[in-house]
Amino acid sequence: MLYDIRLHLSYDYDAAAGGGRHQVRVLPSTISGVQRVIAASLSFTPAPGERSDFSDFFGNSVTSIAFRDVHDALDIRMSARVSVSRPEIGLDVSPDIRRLREEVDAVRSLSPDTPHHFLAASDHAGIDADITAYARGSASSSAVSTAMDLCNRIHHDFTYDGEATTVRTRASDAFGLKRGVCQDFSHIMIAGLRGLGIPAGYVSGFLRTIPPKGKPRLEGADAMHAWVKVWCGRDAGWQEFDPTNGMRASNDHITVGYGRDYSDVAPIVGVLKTTGGQVGEQAVDVIPVALEKA
Repeated sequence: MLYDIRLHLSYDYDAAAGGGRHQVRVLPSTISGVQRVIAASLSFTPAPGERSDFSDFFGNSVTSIAFRDVHDALDIRMSARVSVSRPEIGLDVSPDIRRLREEVDAVRSLSPDTPHHFLAASDHAGIDADITAYARGSASSSAVSTAMDLCNRIHHDFTYDGEATTVRTRASDAFGLKRGVCQDFSHIMIAGLRGLGIPAGYVSGFLRTIPPKGKPRLEGADAMHAWVKVWCGRDAGWQEFDPTNGMRASNDHITVGYGRDYSDVAPIVGVLKTTGGQVGEQAVDVIPVALEKA
C-alpha cells in the first residue's frame, strides 16, 4: 500500500511563552522489509530558533526545536508519502513461554531491538499482579498464540472511551477502569505479556480508517494510533498486534517509532517558560494513493 499522510498538531497557550524546548517524534520510519518512506517534511510555526534532527536509541526520527522569542501558539505540520508492504503471516514457529525465556536468556546483545529492553516494568506499563493474572488466562502452547489471544480478549473486554483516560494514565489505572483508548489497551497488553515473561514494546504510528459504506471520508478525522510489538522467539522474531481492533498489524498500520511505552515515542515532549495551561488539537489524514497502471 502507498499512502500520503498529513498530520497537524496545534497548541494555544493561555499566556505567552517566553521560550521553550521540545522533542518531536512524528515522522514515519523506514523499516527494512516492512515500510519505506519515499518523502517527508516537518514544519513549525513560528519557526524555531534552533532545530536539529537525529535518531534516538531505538532508531526513531527525532526533531529537537528551541524557541527564545515570545510566542502564544505552536503549529506543527508533517507530510509524508510511505509505502507499506508487511510480509505475509506464516506458520507459527514460536516456542512456548518456558522455552521463550530460555531463548531470551541466550540473547547476548544489548542492541536496540534486543528483547532484554522490553521485559522490565516501564513508566506507563508496570508489572501489575492483576494484569498478569488476567494475561495468564491467555497463556497457551506458543508465544504467538498467547499474544493473539490476549490481543483479542482486550479488544472484547475493554470499552473504547476517549474521555476516560489521559496520556499520563498508567496501565494499572486503565485496567481498573476497563476502558480507555489505543494507548491504554497497548499498555495493558504490554504489562500483561511482560508479567508472563514475554518481551513486549509500544508502537506509535498511524492507521488507515475506512468510512462506512456510502459515507465520505472525513478530512482530519483520524488520529495517531498505537499497537504492540512482541518478541516471539529466535525464529519468529518480533510480531505486531493491535489490541484496539483485535488484529495483527496490517498494511494499514504505518509505523512512526518503537519504544518501551508511550513515554519513549510521545509525539511531542518538552518544556515552556510560561504560566497557565494550553489547549492542543490533533488531526491526521491517511490517504491511499492510487497507483497508475502501466
